Amino acid sequence: MQTTGWLLYKKEDAVSNNAYIEWFIEECRKQDINLLLVLREELTIGVFNGKLEVKTNKKQSWPDFCVVRIVEPLLNKQLEMLGIKVFNSSEVSYLCNNKAVTHQKMAALGIPMVDTIFLQSDQLGDHLPMHPPFVMKEATGRGGKQVYKITDSAHWQTVRQKVRAKDVIIQDSAVQAGKDLRVFVVGDVIVGAVLRSNKADFRANFKLGGEAEWYELSQEEARMVRSIIDSFSFSMVGIDFLFSEDGKLLFNEIEDVVGSRTLSIVSDVNILAKYVKLIKKEMKERI
Repeated sequence: MQTTGWLLYKKEDAVSNNAYIEWFIEECRKQDINLLLVLREELTIGVFNGKLEVKTNKKQSWPDFCVVRIVEPLLNKQLEMLGIKVFNSSEVSYLCNNKAVTHQKMAALGIPMVDTIFLQSDQLGDHLPMHPPFVMKEATGRGGKQVYKITDSAHWQTVRQKVRAKDVIIQDSAVQAGKDLRVFVVGDVIVGAVLRSNKADFRANFKLGGEAEWYELSQEEARMVRSIIDSFSFSMVGIDFLFSEDGKLLFNEIEDVVGSRTLSIVSDVNILAKYVKLIKKEMKERI
């Protein structure tokens, strides 16, 4: 019997990622997997008559697995508790989608990073938490959004009023501005790395106008990435690093719902073909 999976997206994101979704579905078809797009808005999760359930508005067969392209660890966990294989797992989703948690885990592994303070939004008082300039990030922000570079006390007073997330992190800004590295990982394999730079912004994100080029990891850099990969069960993620002023890698974040536009631009690597191969392998191991 053919394996069936759900590719879960929010409706708005599905529209903007239509080409990626079609590519994903086609790669699955090539490897004899039936992948269906299912929108988050079509699902209701919770407890009904004392039992965990995921209800859908449409009449369709229950999936063998789900690829969750939504930042909602609770959804991943609900699916897992119902016996469905989830890519990425709820554990990885939780790790990746709170920057404070991610930095805790990386520090425990001895991965270098800038000085980082963990705070909750109601702890953001008049007093500067660190000597400026420094960077404040909402712990659940993505894509370079909800990231602010604080230059002085007046700027701090303005920005702290904008924070809506419960958790924030404050970080030293002693790094090379507008430059970072994304390492793409599928399973336990380093697929490739992309150097991103932006001369007009301290954030290097490609969607914010940055540029991208292929980057060859040194042996030392690859060992650092390997130490992270070996500590978690990733499906597909992007591990991001900043550069210290002397060119050393400093951990920044891990993207759970990672896009691969920059990798496709700078190389001929078909990361989705590799991802689908991993999914097929792991599903066979469940039989």
